[in-house]
Amino acid sequence: MSVTQQQVLDALAGVASPRGVALTRADVLSPIAATDGKVFFSINVDAAEARAWESVRAQAEAAVRAIPGVTAAMIALTAERKAGSGSPPPHRHAHAPGVAPVASHKPPQSPASPMAKQAEIPGISAVIAVASGKGGVGKSTTALNLALGLRDLGLRVGLLDADIYGPSVPRLTGIREKPQLNDDRKMIPIRRFGLAIMSIGFLVEEDTAMIWRGPMVMSAITQMLRDVEWGTLDILVVDMPPGTGDAQLTLAQNVPLKGAVIISTPQDLSLIDARRGLAMFRKVNVPVLGIVENMSYFQCPHCGTKSDIFGHGGARHEAEKLGVPFLGEIPLHMSIRVTSDSGTPVVDSEPDGVYAAIYRAIGEKVRDQLQGAIAAA
Repeated sequence: MSVTQQQVLDALAGVASPRGVALTRADVLSPIAATDGKVFFSINVDAAEARAWESVRAQAEAAVRAIPGVTAAMIALTAERKAGSGSPPPHRHAHAPGVAPVASHKPPQSPASPMAKQAEIPGISAVIAVASGKGGVGKSTTALNLALGLRDLGLRVGLLDADIYGPSVPRLTGIREKPQLNDDRKMIPIRRFGLAIMSIGFLVEEDTAMIWRGPMVMSAITQMLRDVEWGTLDILVVDMPPGTGDAQLTLAQNVPLKGAVIISTPQDLSLIDARRGLAMFRKVNVPVLGIVENMSYFQCPHCGTKSDIFGHGGARHEAEKLGVPFLGEIPLHMSIRVTSDSGTPVVDSEPDGVYAAIYRAIGEKVRDQLQGAIAAA
């Protein structure tokens, strides 16, 4: 059943705004995207009014989700300071999904800091981020195969694709179906390869351009963390978008991350960006579990000769210099590329192969650093 923009507007007309008029007449709504039962829009207000609008966002989301045919609704509250405003924006409450978190200029973990709003996700022992300073280093492929390696170690593992602008997990896993909602209107992650998997790519078509401002990105990540029925997991692996922006800060503010894995190639340019990513996680008090050197070398399948296409050993040297663990080297090889493109990741499709063993060895090092957190939970 198709849902139209007019149906959404009709539903929102019944939501009262703090300005004393219906939400649709308050001049705060962004353009509404309604496609295949999925509805996305934002409520744009001045930061000074944000606290009064938090409940309105929740009411609007409930009204939209009640429309017959709506399968997913993602509504952001965008709070921006007007020029000349002297007071800082209010902080987002940790249990109000969809409200954009706002960075604090106070030291981490102070009572007023956004980090003080962190809350564990029920049923999940440890959340870790797989990140890179730049794109094109094989981060998503590594995140998926790392999750599978952790699975092979007997852990209950989930994978969240938090790359809103360029979700890769649907292609890497071959998943085409849409997540269903349970009785509590939470999304049920797709089960594949023994993993619980969620991606924004499950909710939009592969060629859809996600032209979203930062607050909507932050809202989407918050909802995929909080509005998904993850069940009981030992580790939730979060595949982060490249860089050091809103998505990374949202995750660090939302949940107490148990660690971050940095992916880099041996190339100097990639290492510079990896260094920035590592510095960012340290700044928000997230432990760096280590660095992985991806595309570490190319081994000719015919003659066996190794070629250091992007250099070699740079990530190991960087890890030693920065005082963090070096987790391992992953070669540039046809099998990893082919299995990734076909939606049959190498750890699952070639479990006895040398590349699956490399990912499992990296998984062991990650697991060993997290054992205290998993045991405590």
